[in-house]
Amino acid sequence: MIEIIVGSLEEQIIIQLQKTYPITVTQIQKKLHVSQTVLLRTLKKLQTHGIVRLDILPGTTYVRLVRNDFSFIGRKQQRKGVKCSSRKKQSTSKDYDGIMYS
Repeated sequence: MIEIIVGSLEEQIIIQLQKTYPITVTQIQKKLHVSQTVLLRTLKKLQTHGIVRLDILPGTTYVRLVRNDFSFIGRKQQRKGVKCSSRKKQSTSKDYDGIMYS
C-alpha cells in the first residue's frame, strides 16, 4: 500500500489521472497550474515508485496510472471564512427625527 499525503501535488495528479484517461503532461500542467519542471520531477518520482508510467511519443508524453493500491493520509484542513459586513451600522435612536434647526 502506497501512502499519498492529502493536499500534495501527487494527490492532485492521481485525481486527474482517475478522472480523465488518456491525458498528456501538458493537459495536467494546464489543469493544475504548475510549471513543467515541477510536474515532470513529480511524475518521475511517481514513476520510480511504480504508480504511473510515462509513455513518451513523438511530440507528446502520455501519463498512465499503473497501480490503484494507494491510500491518502492526513486530513484536509478547511479554512474558515471570515464574515465581514460592508455596511456600517447606523446607531439611531427611535426618537430621532433628523436635524433640528432653530
